[in-house]
Amino acid sequence: MNPERPAAHLERDDPDGLLSAVSDPAGAAFGTLGSEAGSDLNWFSLLRQRVQLRAAASSRYSWWVLWSLLAGLFALNFTFTVFIVALPTVASQFHSSVSVLTWTMVGPLLAYGLAAPLLGKTGDIYGHRRLYLIGLAGAMVSALLTALSHNVDMLLVARTLDGVQGAATGTASGALINAAFSREERVKALGWWSLVGAGGPVIGVSLGSPIIAAFGWRALFWFQLVVLAGALAVVAVVLPRARTSREAAARAQAQARAEFHQLDWLGSASLSISVTLVMLGLSLGPSQGWASEVTLALFVAGVFTAALFVYRLRHAAHPLIPAYYFARRNFVMPMVLRACANFAYFGGFFLFPLLMEQGYGYSIPRVGALAIARPLTFALSSPLAGYAAVRVGERASALAGALFLTGSMALFALLQPTSGAWLVAIALALSGLGMGVAMPSTSSVMASEVKVSEFGVMSAAQLLAMQVGEVAGIEVLETIQQSAARSRGLAHAAAGPALLSTFRTPFVLAAAVSALAVATAGFLRSVPRPRRGARNRLR
Repeated sequence: MNPERPAAHLERDDPDGLLSAVSDPAGAAFGTLGSEAGSDLNWFSLLRQRVQLRAAASSRYSWWVLWSLLAGLFALNFTFTVFIVALPTVASQFHSSVSVLTWTMVGPLLAYGLAAPLLGKTGDIYGHRRLYLIGLAGAMVSALLTALSHNVDMLLVARTLDGVQGAATGTASGALINAAFSREERVKALGWWSLVGAGGPVIGVSLGSPIIAAFGWRALFWFQLVVLAGALAVVAVVLPRARTSREAAARAQAQARAEFHQLDWLGSASLSISVTLVMLGLSLGPSQGWASEVTLALFVAGVFTAALFVYRLRHAAHPLIPAYYFARRNFVMPMVLRACANFAYFGGFFLFPLLMEQGYGYSIPRVGALAIARPLTFALSSPLAGYAAVRVGERASALAGALFLTGSMALFALLQPTSGAWLVAIALALSGLGMGVAMPSTSSVMASEVKVSEFGVMSAAQLLAMQVGEVAGIEVLETIQQSAARSRGLAHAAAGPALLSTFRTPFVLAAAVSALAVATAGFLRSVPRPRRGARNRLR
């Protein structure tokens, strides 16, 4: 069997019927409900059928699926980094403050945490293709509302909606990619997925900065709206819908409705609320105080709802995630590794500009030029790491990535006033290399543990672990650095060696958490593959 084409037996577990055009190409001559195609079909339907037939007949069908999904992913994420740069201008126009507008970043994270578990399961039941298209349409609405925002409240609502559609597209795209590729080849596709995820914001800075400078920040989202519309058209054309009879479609819909009603809603809601409360507590901790009543109440409520989720997981008839998955190391360890790696990576990502501006007196343009080494290395190393993992195994790849990241945090902690920019660039490149090498492998081994019909929930669990680690890393490391500066009377001091020393402890902590990711990687099991000689004999 060609490893790049999905196995036909997966169709039984695929809620979208995504792969059925491969197993029965003649079905493309019929409508989605089984009626014979006729002259009443519009030009778009005819174009879609022609493209889907050609894609399904190709030996590289899986890659058609991947490229179309990556087009949507790029359209979604390229505005993230550049909009942060525009916050001071937006604050001035709306007579607000940058601290208030940081909720345009925090709001989507909280909305993502609240929506991801339920949307992941919804995709498993009703189809990930449908969920992905709805997510792209929702992103278009969010971009439109952002471009039309006339006050801070409307802007915050628009960006928070962006988090909901991010949960839809994030879980659906991961599920679709995992379903389209065989378990032995999946890590290659996930490497390209990581490239676009990391490289999109880098390209966004290059594309978006001139747009903002010439036409204003609103023009950025009008441009995104056009790109999203193109991505939506590509995905709708390339990804085939199920080719079934009217009776089979009705039975599938009835089964989906029954599964949806049987879902453990209490357990599902408790997971969403728990993750949201913990992230909100982490976000408010630095401003409200970690020992404040509000922060402690959020953490206590988060622990209580997490305990409720665990109870429902063990006792509910139809839990959100089957309990037996949590006894499998390749399901649990990738989530722990990702949470730890994101703690270090994003904590360092947030501290780096402060380190260079306050510790070394660098200008903002100089910091920006140097900072691009991290996401660029991340993006370039991811696809290469995916292909390398096929040869050396996911365990070795994840272990190497975690070691690179730990070395990066250690280098940042050891920086001296006399350290040159070349050493900082090496530390940045190691951060990007670590994440780029480790991430495709963790996704691959986790996907190998679950059924195709549960890829959506798996993607949601993995992405939630990443986001909790991201928020925790940013807020905890920032708090440690700011506390050290205040305790030494340096909160408002000019740049210099004294301020540089306040960054040492947070980076030491980041290195320690990243070292935990190294230990976790050691427990992973690589996806079994035939040896090279055996593979050649099979050919």
